[in-house]
Amino acid sequence: MFKKCASYPSILLLTLPLVANAMEAPDAQPVDLRPLLMQPASPCTAVLASLDDSTATLLNNFYAQRDGRPAWRDAPHLQLLQEQLAQLADDGLNPADYPLPQSADHCNDLQASSSYLRALRDLRSGRLDQQQLEPLWRDPQQTRPDPQLATLSIALLQVDDPAAAFASARPTLPQYQRLRAVYAHERLQPLPSWPALPTGPLLRPGKQDARVPLLRERLNLPVDEVQAEFYDPSTVTALEDFQARHGLKPDGILGPASLTELNLDALTRRAQLRVNLERLRWLADDLGQAQVAINVAAAELLVLQQGEERWRTRTQVGRVERQTPLLASRINRLTLNPTWTVPPTILREDKLPAIRADRSYLSEHEMDVYDHDGNWLDPEQIDWDNPGAILLRQAAGVRNPLGQVALRFGNPFSVYLHDTPSKNLFEKAPRLFSSGCVRVEAVDSLLTWLLPPAELASVQTRIASGKTQQYRLAQPAPLLIAYWTVEVDADGQLRYAPDTYQHDARLIQALRASGS
Repeated sequence: MFKKCASYPSILLLTLPLVANAMEAPDAQPVDLRPLLMQPASPCTAVLASLDDSTATLLNNFYAQRDGRPAWRDAPHLQLLQEQLAQLADDGLNPADYPLPQSADHCNDLQASSSYLRALRDLRSGRLDQQQLEPLWRDPQQTRPDPQLATLSIALLQVDDPAAAFASARPTLPQYQRLRAVYAHERLQPLPSWPALPTGPLLRPGKQDARVPLLRERLNLPVDEVQAEFYDPSTVTALEDFQARHGLKPDGILGPASLTELNLDALTRRAQLRVNLERLRWLADDLGQAQVAINVAAAELLVLQQGEERWRTRTQVGRVERQTPLLASRINRLTLNPTWTVPPTILREDKLPAIRADRSYLSEHEMDVYDHDGNWLDPEQIDWDNPGAILLRQAAGVRNPLGQVALRFGNPFSVYLHDTPSKNLFEKAPRLFSSGCVRVEAVDSLLTWLLPPAELASVQTRIASGKTQQYRLAQPAPLLIAYWTVEVDADGQLRYAPDTYQHDARLIQALRASGS
């Protein structure tokens, strides 16, 4: 499903001056634009003053590698660049954010190059600052291409062929390409309008409701004038299809979650396509490396091989007040038949109130109490109104909330993936039930993707023993936990996920404020 263009090694820059020199005719009069970049009172001050620090650094490095030579030969060369900038509209970027001069002189060369570099950078890595808007923690031990270096490498090697440069910068993830194709079509269509459905009681199949005519109109069905308010089978089927395409339980019941998705206006839906293109630019390198990816918005897990989707299953993710953190790491260890040490927040907010209400809670849930040195404490000797520094630990077994296996990875949030005895909750949607960890449906199937046959057999034998054990993976699996609310399936159909953590509105506003 996902694939990203190749990264650019640092050693490549050592060869770039040779490439640049080869593009210069032997008898050409050398021109050096670098002094224009360095002079305090440069005649190109108007151009340079408009640059952010990142673009200024790119521009200086670009001309340094070219020994200061101009990059844009003539008007036809600029026209090739203009054509590529115009196509950025299909990526959800605004071509007007990358202005070009009408002719080639020294200051205009700087202007054209700055727009060229900014466009390549934004296309490859995103226009907005991911860490400000939707922070994602990355394991510092994981290598990742340097976005500035990658942009500079593309820009220098392919400046004579802007089409090739933009094709190299644009993410080649199948999901990005499919979403871009849909957005390119949708942005040229008139915005539809549809009626807002008022709130009301749950509407179940076979019932009467004054909202049914509006619901049929919203679902593009004809209104039955004879039984206009009867919630008939054809309307139920249409709502079920809508629910399935919008990350909801396809039960045909019109309730609050379905009303929210039905009432999102067309402009917001179109803007969702744009912000998810931006997210995929942020995530392209991570997704290209990931073997396991969690989409928190959809509460789904994907197994990827070289960027292509191989398997998908449902998950349960963090509630709004205890959100699952976004991160990139590596699954490197399994805990088999795990015990569960209650995290401090859950201890404080959930377990202590339950124990104070009913002292038999501990025995019923097979929990023991320990101090922080690991010494067992008698629960009858603890002042539960002021218990001090204690740990609660639940024994392994069928009632343990981690199930038979927990998948561990480095992160500062104390979260992990795990099995769960609460299988019935996978039938719900949205699936916001955890305190930040990710509960995985069909963990045994996930293990078959992560482990070679010999390792899998060993792990299955150890699980069957019932003993708590640690198992380190011979080959750690790159993991990405991210957030996206729109994707396009292999048939070209849009699939939405509810914006459970309310991130989309912030990104839509940020794109508008950025000038896009």
